[in-house]
Formats: sequence, C-alpha cells, structure tokens
Amino acid sequence: MEDHPDPARIRKIAEEYYRVGDFYCSEAIVKAIKDEFQLEVPEIVVAMASGLPVGIGGSGCVCGAVTGGVLALGMLFGRTAAGDPAVEKVMALAGELHDAFRSNRRKLCCRVLTKKTPLGSPEHMEQCISFTGEVAENVAKIILREKPEILQA
Repeated sequence: MEDHPDPARIRKIAEEYYRVGDFYCSEAIVKAIKDEFQLEVPEIVVAMASGLPVGIGGSGCVCGAVTGGVLALGMLFGRTAAGDPAVEKVMALAGELHDAFRSNRRKLCCRVLTKKTPLGSPEHMEQCISFTGEVAENVAKIILREKPEILQA
C-alpha cells in the first residue's frame, strides 16, 4: 500500500477483486476499504458482507455495492454501544452514499439496474464491476473528508 489511501486506487482494487472473482461487490468494497485504510478490524467483516450481493442474497433488491458501502462506512463511523450518538453520523453518511448512487443511476434495485444484462454475462459483470468501483471510491472520499486524521496514522 502507498503511504495514504487514494480513492481512485481503492476503486481499482475493489473492481479487480470483483473482476477476477475473488469477491462479489459488497465483499470487494469492504475488503478494499479495510485493507487500504489499514483498519484494525478482523477479516470477519468481509464475511459479514457475503450475504449482500445480487441485491441481498440474490433477491434482486438493494444493490450489493451500495449495501457493502454502507457496511464499510459502519466500520469507521458506526456505534458499538447502546445510546452512542455516532449512529446519527453514520446514518447521515449512509444516506449521502445512497443519494449519490441514486443520483447517478436513478435506481437502487439490483434487478432494475441489471434488467437488460443477464446474470453472469460479460455485460452484467462489467456493469457490476463499475458499480463496485464507484461505491468504493465514494466511500473512500467520504472517509477522507470526515476523518482526515486517518491520513496521519
């Protein structure tokens, strides 16, 4: 890893994880963010993202890239204690991520986003790789904006 996390590099790393088949969208985002920001969290966080691809367990609902991005934001901004007001910040940041994706894509539903591309086709793969990279980069930008001290680590 270079000295500081770079959103464009994080995008490429997440896309490559998906492209080569190492991880699906949500997992690729969590893994790229965890590793590139050198977060001291166990690898189990990547496993926590494993049920999110293809619109939450293959149901075609909310895009797995977006849900994986929300999970990644939770690693840095979420709460672990009852009553911790940190939940307000992470909810606002998750809403920002949601709104950014929706403004670019107009929809968040996986089955709608991929309607014209059969599951597993090259077109489907490229589209989802693009979604994965876009969300990973946006998450990295949010982290750097909201936690600039992370660059001092």
